[in-house]
Amino acid sequence: MRFNTTMLAASGVDFSPVIAPILEVINALLWPCIAIVGAVGTIYCIFLGLKIAKSDEQNSREKAKKDLIGAIIGFMIIFVLIVALKIAMPILQNWVQNQI
Repeated sequence: MRFNTTMLAASGVDFSPVIAPILEVINALLWPCIAIVGAVGTIYCIFLGLKIAKSDEQNSREKAKKDLIGAIIGFMIIFVLIVALKIAMPILQNWVQNQI
């Protein structure tokens, strides 16, 4: 037998005491995660910029440049996903409440 939310809602199961603390923890962690990703990304990009400036050989400069581009793209993706989750949290909360 396959369980779905309509069967649970019909049986009168209330998941709000379980869901509420989880959503509170996620909401509480999103802003610190944005700050940490921003700080670590900035420090790492500064480190790679210094590595480019200090490199004497063309090969090491090119490698540092590729690392810097990869780091910027990676941190931007992580940052955008965290902000998207922060924006989507109220939508997800409403959807969960409608499913119950």
